[in-house]
Amino acid sequence: MTSEFLKFLVTGGLAALVNLASRYALNLFMSFEAAVVVAYLIGMTTAYVLARLFVFQRSGRSVVSELRRFAIVNVVALAIVWLVSVGLARLLFPAVGFTWHADDIAHLIGVLSTAVSSYFGHRLYTFAQRPT
Repeated sequence: MTSEFLKFLVTGGLAALVNLASRYALNLFMSFEAAVVVAYLIGMTTAYVLARLFVFQRSGRSVVSELRRFAIVNVVALAIVWLVSVGLARLLFPAVGFTWHADDIAHLIGVLSTAVSSYFGHRLYTFAQRPT
């Protein structure tokens, strides 16, 4: 593994913790399905700041351009996280009788499911060096 990928995993892990903790808090006053989306946006903002500061070299693009690209990669990842999280929590886990922290575990698996694809999306698109 490269140093950059390891930094991405660490910063992504911190952002994932923010995502999971905020989903837990949001779940106190909104549905699981909606909380997953809002928490993802909070985690995504955290991930952008950490990735820009600690993982990837400057792309030569404006922050607005990077944020737009970051959002595009993350919209794809959000769809995957939501499908995995909700699919596990509402379909698979009930079907197999799994109830121990089902929403939490489903969400954790959903968040982890996009680690590799997100790294390459951000490396090759979001923070790719702008042609000179």
